Amino acid sequence: MAKEIYAFTVDREVEVEVTETKKKKNKETGKMENIPVTIKATEAVPNEIIISRPNRRQIEEADMEYSVEVSKCIKRGILTRAMLAKKYSDSGGVLSEEDAEFLTQRYGKLADLQADFTRLDAKEKKNSRDKERIKELTEKISGVRTEIVDMESSYSSLFNHTADTKAQNKAILWYMLNLTEIKETDDQSSRPLFEGETFDEKLDHYYKLEEEGDDFYSQVSEKLPSYISLWYFSPNPTKEDFDNLSKELSSDEADS
Repeated sequence: MAKEIYAFTVDREVEVEVTETKKKKNKETGKMENIPVTIKATEAVPNEIIISRPNRRQIEEADMEYSVEVSKCIKRGILTRAMLAKKYSDSGGVLSEEDAEFLTQRYGKLADLQADFTRLDAKEKKNSRDKERIKELTEKISGVRTEIVDMESSYSSLFNHTADTKAQNKAILWYMLNLTEIKETDDQSSRPLFEGETFDEKLDHYYKLEEEGDDFYSQVSEKLPSYISLWYFSPNPTKEDFDNLSKELSSDEADS
């Protein structure tokens, strides 16, 4: 299994010492000589940002974070998509009974397919049977998601603030903080981009970097959620999928 989901490069402005040669008159000989002078300058240094592939333990921890967030939201009165669909199915309203029943069935089917996919994808050694099953699950998940998106698009404002959506955002943030590494130079090994031993500590560091307004981290934080989301919502995205997304993000930066 590949050790990384995707890697991209962001330039970082660093201060370096540069030696220049200047002509200066020698007081003793009266002749002009080349004198080396060291000055400070800024230089764009490419930093590689690596999104590592999660192991089974990390997937389980992210799933736990998702479940905890859903539970918190429900306690605060925020419904899940399935609960919302059931509510409108029973009482009528914005969502028709047929559409509500359709979505409820698709949510359940998608959850089962994703659980099977996650278990297989986390296996380090996959036989031909596993690979064939992963391919089959990928196609089925893609199909079910398309059906859900097509239906939910008609009720977008209704589903934007459900417990599922908030929990998905929390899981994506968890993956972003725990999977992202940085490699500053070719001769260095990568290190975690966000410092800390726990999720909360990494989250504090993330907020600190945001508040400092560093241009480098701003560029990184603008791209990371998009890459993580592509991987999170699309089983087995290819490098071409990520490269196409990267071009879109670069195009958006150029237009802004």
